[in-house]
Amino acid sequence: MPREIVFPAENSFELADYQDVPLGADEIRGPTICTLISQGTELAWAAGGGGFPVRPGYGAVFRVSEIGPEVRDVAPGDLRFCMGAHRSTQQFPERFTLSLPDGIGPMDAVIARLMGVSMTTLMTTTARPGDKVIVTGAGPVGLCAAHIFQIGGYDVTVVDPDGLRRSQVEASGIADTRASMPRDDQDFAKRVRLVVECSGNEAAVLDACEIVAQMGEVVLVGVPWRKCTDQSANDVTRAVFFNFVNLRSGWEWAVPIRSRGFVWEELLEGYNNAPHSTFSGFERALKWLADGRLDLDGLVTVIPPDDPAGLYGDIRDRRIETPFIVLDWSSGEATGI
Repeated sequence: MPREIVFPAENSFELADYQDVPLGADEIRGPTICTLISQGTELAWAAGGGGFPVRPGYGAVFRVSEIGPEVRDVAPGDLRFCMGAHRSTQQFPERFTLSLPDGIGPMDAVIARLMGVSMTTLMTTTARPGDKVIVTGAGPVGLCAAHIFQIGGYDVTVVDPDGLRRSQVEASGIADTRASMPRDDQDFAKRVRLVVECSGNEAAVLDACEIVAQMGEVVLVGVPWRKCTDQSANDVTRAVFFNFVNLRSGWEWAVPIRSRGFVWEELLEGYNNAPHSTFSGFERALKWLADGRLDLDGLVTVIPPDDPAGLYGDIRDRRIETPFIVLDWSSGEATGI
């Protein structure tokens, strides 16, 4: 029987059996090869606030074994990327999956899910290639954000007080990292067009609002799961108002999941005419990974999902130093199939 990771109660982690549901006509299904952990998000889910049980997960790669009758251009054995949970099978409508490009393995491809978090900011920012961009927070989301903006032609600097994280960012191909915001550096003060805030720390938000250029953007990509300082909201609002800052959410779902064009006959079903979407962002991320634009060497820990309690305890206590953690479902007792 297939198995999945479940959070049955606050800070409780287990493997549980489940049954696959009947396959829809437009769906594909198959055994999971790997899934990606979103560390901060999943620990926050485990801490409560959203109800239990929680079936966590963020991204997955699976091998197609079953195909619905309406599905075209997918064959058994194909590898597909999806926004799947930590479970031993994946089942999705085909349109919510992507084929893996040539030149990329599953363990690397699944990182595209975290690249997608800040891809929305790249799609919506008023900053343009060549502009100075600062990324605050060098965890997995911040590291990915730094790379997608560097690939896009921006002048990228990463700020994080953690020396290990800065060294990992540098090893991955980002040259300029700082331990603190370079507010006294004349090359940065009021010359930064965009700050992508990936730490979730309100002190970083204030720093960003004070360094960014007039009418520049500060985009909150990192989730403020908890209060980190005794800073007053007035400190931020004053900086926003008097520095003419555009402070906004970096909500990744601000673009459609899939773009939909205008069709008269389907008018009442809705359309968005959006040039970008969540899945077009994933397609870009997968291509960039396949092209070697993000060097993942030494940045990914691959482990089996057999001991969820031990795994999430290690994540909570920061005993896993790499920014990316991938679960290998291809062997071990957790596969269940």
